[in-house]
Amino acid sequence: MINFLKNKLFTVHQNGKQHVSEVFKYIGPGIIVTVGFIDPGNWAANLAAGASYGYELLWVVTLSTLMLILLQHNVAHLGIVRGQCLAECAYEFLPKWLSRTVLSTAGIAAVATALAEFIGAAIALKMLFGIPLVIGSVLTAIVCTIMLITNSYSKLERIIAGFVSLIALAYLVEVNMVDINWAAAGIGWVNPSIPNESMLVILSILGAVVMPHNLFLHSEVIQSRQFNRQDKEIMHRQLRYEFVDTLLSMGIGWMINSAMIILAAAVFFSHGIAVTELEQAEELLRPLIGPAAGTIFALALLFAGLASSATAGMAGASIFAGMFGESYDMKDFHSRLGLGLTYIPALLLILFITDSFQALLISQMFLSLQLPITIFLQLYMTSSRRVMGAYTNRRFTGVVLWGIGIIVTLMNIYLLVIG
Repeated sequence: MINFLKNKLFTVHQNGKQHVSEVFKYIGPGIIVTVGFIDPGNWAANLAAGASYGYELLWVVTLSTLMLILLQHNVAHLGIVRGQCLAECAYEFLPKWLSRTVLSTAGIAAVATALAEFIGAAIALKMLFGIPLVIGSVLTAIVCTIMLITNSYSKLERIIAGFVSLIALAYLVEVNMVDINWAAAGIGWVNPSIPNESMLVILSILGAVVMPHNLFLHSEVIQSRQFNRQDKEIMHRQLRYEFVDTLLSMGIGWMINSAMIILAAAVFFSHGIAVTELEQAEELLRPLIGPAAGTIFALALLFAGLASSATAGMAGASIFAGMFGESYDMKDFHSRLGLGLTYIPALLLILFITDSFQALLISQMFLSLQLPITIFLQLYMTSSRRVMGAYTNRRFTGVVLWGIGIIVTLMNIYLLVIG
C-alpha cells in the first residue's frame, strides 16, 4: 500500500528526474467537486451527528470520504481517457432513447440539487441580513448565473477554490474558539461505533456524500487538464496526477466535515442540546461561544451555498449539453439553456415552499431516486472495453466499485423508505 501511494503521489518523470511541483498544475478540478461534499445539505447531518452523539460518528466521515474518493477517481478517469464527460459518453454509447431518459433524470437531480443549494445560501442571507428566503434564493441564482456566464473555467476554479478556503478558515477559527477533546475525536475517526438510534444519522451522512451531479461534473472539469490522449506516457501521468487532485480535494472535504461534527460535539453535545436545523445552530452558537461565532457560521454557510449553487449550475449545463453530444461551454447555446433549465425550475419550486427544512428533505428524495442510475451508468462505462479501451476497470477495482455502488444505492433506498 505504501509503495502504491508513493507511485501515485510522487512518480513524476521529466528528463529522468522527479518534479513533484508539476503535480500542482493539475490541482483544481477536484476542488470544484469537493464543494458538493460540503454543501448545505451536509451541514444539517453533520451538526445533528455531533450534537447528538459527540465525537462517536466521526468515523462515518472517514468511511464516506474513502467511498467518494474511489467513485470520483473512477469517473475522472473516464473524462481523461475519453476526453468526454459522462453525459457525452451516454449520448455516444447508449441508444438515443435510453441516453435521453437517463440524462433527463440526471437533469432533474441537478434541479433538486440547485434547489437545496439556493435554500442553504438563502438561509445564510436571512441569518446575516434578514432577507426573506425567496429573495435570498433569487439573489443567489443571479450572482451564480453572472459568475458562470462572465468567467472562464480557470477563473471559476479559482473563485470556487477561494470559497472553499474561506469555509475551511471559518471552521478553523470556530474550532479554535472551543474546548475540544482531541483524544475522543481521534478515536472517533477510526473506531466504527453505532450508538443507540444513530442509524438514521449515519445513513444521512453517508447518503449526502455521493451526489449524482458531482459524478457528471468531475468527468467534465477534469478535461481542463487534458493535453495529449494519444501519448501513453502523458496519459499515465495525467491519471496519476488526477489521483493526487482527488485525494487532496476530498481530504479537504474530510477535514471540513469533521470540523462540523467536532464543533457541534464540543458546543452542543457537551451542553446536552440537540440540533436539527441550521438556523437553530446559528442562534445557539452566539450565546454559547460568543456573537462572532454565529456570524462566522452564517458566512461559511453563505460561501458553501454560493459555491455549491454554481457547481450545480455547471453540472446541469454539462448534462443538458451532453444530451446533444456536446461538452460544457457557457458560450454555447445548449450549455446556457441547460443552466436556465437547472436554475429556473428550482426557483419556481422555492416560491411554493413554506418549510425550508422539509424542502431540503424532498430534494434529497429526488437525489436518492436518481443516484443509482448515475452510479451504474458510470460503472457500465468505465467497465466497458469498448468505451475505455486498455484503461477499463481492473477486475478487483470493478468488484470494489460495484460493491460501493450497491451499498450506496441500498443506503439511499433505505433513507427514502424510512424518510
